[in-house]
Amino acid sequence: MSDTRKKAVSLPDDEAFKNKQLDLFRTFLCNTKEERDRLSNTIDLWDSIPRYAISRQEMNKRRTKEGFLNLLSVDFQYKRQALTALIQPARVREPDGATLDYYPSASEELVEDALRRIATEYYQGYFDKPNFRSGVVFSLYALRRELQRRGHTRSYHEIVRSLNILSGSVIELRSDDGGEGEGFARSPYFPALAAVSRKRLADDPGARWMVQFHPLVTQSIAALAYRQFNYDQMMKLSSQLARWIHKQLSLKYTFANQINSFETRYSTIKRDSQLLRYRRERDNVAALDDALEELARDKIIAGCQRKEITGARGKIEDVIYTITPSKQFITEMKAANKRQSPAACG
Repeated sequence: MSDTRKKAVSLPDDEAFKNKQLDLFRTFLCNTKEERDRLSNTIDLWDSIPRYAISRQEMNKRRTKEGFLNLLSVDFQYKRQALTALIQPARVREPDGATLDYYPSASEELVEDALRRIATEYYQGYFDKPNFRSGVVFSLYALRRELQRRGHTRSYHEIVRSLNILSGSVIELRSDDGGEGEGFARSPYFPALAAVSRKRLADDPGARWMVQFHPLVTQSIAALAYRQFNYDQMMKLSSQLARWIHKQLSLKYTFANQINSFETRYSTIKRDSQLLRYRRERDNVAALDDALEELARDKIIAGCQRKEITGARGKIEDVIYTITPSKQFITEMKAANKRQSPAACG
């Protein structure tokens, strides 16, 4: 990171680390410190964008011999509105001197989730209302430790590469008619990434870093458009698809109880997650079944009934899934609902 870039990114003042909006973001409805440690926030629109949908293996197939990747276009729906996310990959210099393009993928998603969790700790996260920015101040050591304790060990080199990918990748949202959606901005995943220490970052894991979150995260903090959820449980799921489903249930299954089930379709999950990319539909359905089974094993859901819709020669055209929540998930949704009530927000 050059000295020019370090000087270009200023650390927010003290008021950005202690204001009402930030207090609401980091105050969870729970009974013990142990319960609070398991909680974080999932962001309404931002976490509904399939922005981590291409695996490293798929990237290797798509790169040119020079190491370049094309602009990536992914279609999805948010609250019945058709949207397209255009993702410009980051260009990263590897330790051997080679330059490769990367789309943000599963590792970068874990890093962002961990940083959002760190931002809920006192004097780590900031909300700078005058400059309309939010983010987190952290050390590589603290970020690596957070990932490790949630089941995802990464080297310092891997973490720095993920941070560079997140700060170098640009995402833009478009509506189905090709126009820009209201309030949407073309921006890097992390608009700013800087070190706040004069020491060489690669040699000092305790050096302080600063990340600025995407404007949609800042907008959500300002508008209280986020929900508390069981971050620890989500992070420890082995499947990226299972983690995606858990977040979506936390955002959408707000009415969870023993009577009301949640119905979704294979076609909906395939479209909106962009994580089911096998050539055969049966393989995609099997991967989805596996992800739902993992959610059941971890007591996020109590069960799931499925009904296949088949066409000619028994070809699967869709699958309807009817999900019933676990008692634990019902309790978590009730707590999240109560936290969002006007009384809880003051």
